[in-house]
Amino acid sequence: MDATLTRLTMTRRFDAAPERLFDAWTDPALVARWLFTSPASTAHTVDLDLRIGGPWRIADTREGVVYTALGEYDVIERPRRLAFTFGMPQFSPEFAVVIVEIATDGAGALMTLTQEPLPADAVAATEAGWSEMFEALAGLLT
Repeated sequence: MDATLTRLTMTRRFDAAPERLFDAWTDPALVARWLFTSPASTAHTVDLDLRIGGPWRIADTREGVVYTALGEYDVIERPRRLAFTFGMPQFSPEFAVVIVEIATDGAGALMTLTQEPLPADAVAATEAGWSEMFEALAGLLT
């Protein structure tokens, strides 16, 4: 692996059953409320083909600019594991793999997200972006 590429791993606990947390990643109506969107969004579309090899695409408009995230599903194991490719072609032709693992934690769920490969100089901004989205996800689930 190139020394400039790395892996980002984040873990967060949510006060929701694992099934509900998994559904927030896979139900278009729920996804539209937190994933790759922000309070500054003026338009948001979500297209998910939830099957192995199925494509997904999310477009979010902020200040007149359309930001598009897309990829394909690699693993779908409700409610414990989801893996997909992730790219934003307007910024880079490269794609990463995102793995979401969900475990029961008392009355809630513990989620671990891994994204790789990731340019080392993009780790801090990527982590900040995921953290912001996880705050919106936590609000959705409560």
